[in-house]
Amino acid sequence: MDASSETFEAKLAATAREIEAALDILLSPAALNDEIARPEGLCSAMHYAVLNGGKRLRPFLVVETASLLGGDRSAALRVGAALECVHCYSLVHDDLPAMDDDDLRRGKPTVHIAYDEATAILAGDSLLTYAFDIIAAPETSLPDTAKVALTLALARAAGIGGMAGGQALDLAAEKQVPDEQGIVTLQAMKTGALIRFACEAGAIIAGASAEDRARLRQFGERIGLAFQLADDILDLTSDAATMGKATGKDAGRGKGTLVALHGIAWAETKLAEHVREAEALLSAYAERSIILAEAARFIAGRKS
Repeated sequence: MDASSETFEAKLAATAREIEAALDILLSPAALNDEIARPEGLCSAMHYAVLNGGKRLRPFLVVETASLLGGDRSAALRVGAALECVHCYSLVHDDLPAMDDDDLRRGKPTVHIAYDEATAILAGDSLLTYAFDIIAAPETSLPDTAKVALTLALARAAGIGGMAGGQALDLAAEKQVPDEQGIVTLQAMKTGALIRFACEAGAIIAGASAEDRARLRQFGERIGLAFQLADDILDLTSDAATMGKATGKDAGRGKGTLVALHGIAWAETKLAEHVREAEALLSAYAERSIILAEAARFIAGRKS
């Protein structure tokens, strides 16, 4: 491991600790102003769903893209925490029996196993809603125009034309395997949309130019493609103990993936191409973007 990789991994771990500390406070059982009460069981399930491990890669991307452009770190941490709430909501709902029907997540029982199905649904609903609360709250020290832009961008990334729509396409793919373009669209929605938002959010937080916002959005799209391709390779080549979740399920359900369509060798070549394209988008920022370039390489080379 070279020095830049060590720096990246140290920064990733340090930011994860900051995000988890923020989430621990945000998910406190104490009711906020205008809340009536926070039910103990629901709070416990939300806490379990969010603070159960994970690399916190999406919040890290928010923090680092904001830092690249001189954005406020405390605001970026809160927006990153909001994004992690949306991401964890998606995992809770994806694991439900009506969806992917998984019993294991990050090496632990999924929320509907640890609690019950109704509580898991409500925990996911609450995490999704709370994300927008976190962004809009006075404690997030951003202009109202930035909060509106972040809310709109996150809603579009998470909703019918983004992650939720991608999950619908993923379920449909169990009955009819999509063609190559269909697979690309599905994956860009289900996985890529939140990663794209994470990178674009940093530019919004920093009040950056439209050019910077577009460039970082494109960077997010490239690393989102890399993330899903790496995930599909791991689904075929890794095991549940390493991944902390079931593997081989896509093949078992007959779902189409680009790896299944073209093979692992093609996928590894394509991964390298995505990383090169991502790095090229960062060239305008020179040495300031070293950590983000490392993030792209980390995503492509991850083992879990």
